[in-house]
Amino acid sequence: MWIARIISFCLAAMLVALPAQAARLQFCWIGANGYTMEGIIGFPETLLGTGIITEKQVTEFRIQGYHEGLPIGFWSLSMLTPETSWTLRFDTDSLAFPMGGSREQQTYQEWNANGEVNDCGATGGFGFNGGNWAQDVCIDNTWISDSSVDPFTPLPAFGMDVRLGCDPLLPIS
Repeated sequence: MWIARIISFCLAAMLVALPAQAARLQFCWIGANGYTMEGIIGFPETLLGTGIITEKQVTEFRIQGYHEGLPIGFWSLSMLTPETSWTLRFDTDSLAFPMGGSREQQTYQEWNANGEVNDCGATGGFGFNGGNWAQDVCIDNTWISDSSVDPFTPLPAFGMDVRLGCDPLLPIS
């Protein structure tokens, strides 16, 4: 009887020690004038299908910016400091970042870039802002107005097994 209890206790301890499964998704933002961004978001799998989650529930996050296919900056959750502008909303039902720039409607995004898009880091800094004026990027503490697109532009996320095309659309003529 005591051996069964020890085995039961050991099994329970091992289950508690196992890491929770993570949902891991990728996304691609296409801005104006050749600006793009690729990213990854991760959070506990148990949150899938529960609606809106915030930056407090995200366990993995990183973004890489490009201009005309060349890297222009990077930011990840591991770089988060108390001074970082960090507001994130993600809809685990639709697998998309709500956009439109309203804090009240949970459609505001601030990923190492505040509403002025000017606080992403002086040297090598990169950030993204989805505000009520536009969606755009910040490079070296500077708002890149040329990157701006409509604030309601959708930003869906996809499984890691999906091949994303994050190339900007080029005009034919």
